[in-house]
Amino acid sequence: MGNTLRQLAAALLLPGAIAGAIAADLPTYKLELNDGKINTRLLTVPAGSRFKIEIVNKGKTAAEFESLQLRKEKVLAPGADSFVVLGPLSPGQYKFYDEFHMATTQGVIVVK
Repeated sequence: MGNTLRQLAAALLLPGAIAGAIAADLPTYKLELNDGKINTRLLTVPAGSRFKIEIVNKGKTAAEFESLQLRKEKVLAPGADSFVVLGPLSPGQYKFYDEFHMATTQGVIVVK
């Protein structure tokens, strides 16, 4: 019985481990949010490829990476970091923003 439980646990954890390993190999872009400031308003990425955006909240307030066009949303506590995996995307422009600081933290992902 113990062996069966270990096998079941391994089977359940394996997809997450594989997804994490795949995300580690993707081209990565870094986005830093800091209390209403953003380190870049423009990310240029290749069309037809998956990629990862590492998001770091360097501020003292919550921050959020959100894009309605891309159907992605990631809320980060102060000092937290995370990532989103996107693509493959068609050429075009995709808006993103920090919903907690909309007036000052809007950007665009340009896919070429």
